Amino acid sequence: MRNTFKKLAFAALPLTIAVTSVQASEEVNIYSYRQQFLIQPMLDAFTEKTGIKTNVVFAKKGLIERLENEGKNSPADIVLTSDIGPLYDVVAKGLTQPVQSDVLEKNIPAQFRDPADHWFGLTARTRLVYASKDRVQEGEFATYEDLADPKWKGRICTRSGKHSYNLSLVGSMIAHHGEAQAEQWLEGLKANLARKPQGNDRAQVKAVKEGVCDLALGNSYYFGKMITNEKNPEQKDWANSVNLVFPNQADRGAHMNISGAALTKYAPHADSAVKLMEFLSEAQAQAMYAEANYEFPVRPGTKRSELIEQYMGEFKEDTINLQKVAELRAQAARLADKVGFDN
Repeated sequence: MRNTFKKLAFAALPLTIAVTSVQASEEVNIYSYRQQFLIQPMLDAFTEKTGIKTNVVFAKKGLIERLENEGKNSPADIVLTSDIGPLYDVVAKGLTQPVQSDVLEKNIPAQFRDPADHWFGLTARTRLVYASKDRVQEGEFATYEDLADPKWKGRICTRSGKHSYNLSLVGSMIAHHGEAQAEQWLEGLKANLARKPQGNDRAQVKAVKEGVCDLALGNSYYFGKMITNEKNPEQKDWANSVNLVFPNQADRGAHMNISGAALTKYAPHADSAVKLMEFLSEAQAQAMYAEANYEFPVRPGTKRSELIEQYMGEFKEDTINLQKVAELRAQAARLADKVGFDN
C-alpha cells in the first residue's frame, strides 16, 4: 500500500508527498489541504509517540475530487482541511465515515464537530474586523450588522464575497437572522465597500494602512502572520496600523471557523487514522498546531500562543454548530450573486 500511495502522490502535479523516515509496521495516509509546514511537526510527534508512519499528499485543491474518483481503491485514510467548507463537502459527497471516540468527544466542543461524527475541528479562528487606529474610534464599530450601517459608506474592504471564508460568515448571518435579513445586510455591506472586492485578507489590511478603507474583514490568524513577518517587514506596518475588533461581544459572539479532519469511507488503516485524529485533539498537538498558524486550540484549557494572548486574549465566540453554517453556504453564494457583491 505504501508504494501505491507514493506512486499516486507523484502522478498528479502539483501534489507533493512527505513521508516520515521512521520505520513502523503501521501507517496513516493523509490527503491534506493544510500546508506541509503547518502539520508536519505534529505528524512527526505522532510518529515518535506511536511508531505509526504518516504519508501525506499536499494540495491546494482537487483532493476531494481525487478521493471521489478513486472510490474504494483510494489509499487515503484521512482528509485534512483548512476550512469548514471542504470539510462539509467531503462528507456531503459520501466520502467519509463516522468516528465514535470518547477522546474526540471530550476534547472537541460540540460546535466544532459534526453532530453525526463525520468531521472534527482541530484548530479555530475568527473572522474579525481590522479597524484603522487613526480613523476609527474605539467602540465606534461593534457588530457584523454594523457593516451595513450607511455611516461606513465607502469605508470597508473585503476579499470576494464568494470566497470560502466569507461564505461561512454569510451562512452564519442567514442562520441567525434568516435569508431575507441576511440579503439586506449583504446589500448594505456592498453599498459600503470602498472598492470592488479583491485580493486576500492581508491585502485588505494593507488597504487600511494606505487609507483606501477604514474597516476590513479578515481571519484572525493573518494578524500573527503579518506582525511577525521578517521576510516582508512592511506587513508589520500593516498590522500595527489596525485594532482588532471581535464583533458581537454583547450578544452571540464572533463568528468562528475551523481547520479539521475526517476519516475516509474506505480508509485502509482506519484504526491508526483514528489514533492520529485523537492525538491531534490532545494538548501537545493542539498547542503545536495552533502555534504554527496563530490559530486557537479547540481543546478547552489548552494554552494559547503568547502572541495570541498579547494581541487578542479572551473573547466571546459564537457557539452555533458549524454544520448549520456549512449547510447554508450554497444559499450564501446565491445571495452574493443576487446582490452582485463582487461586481
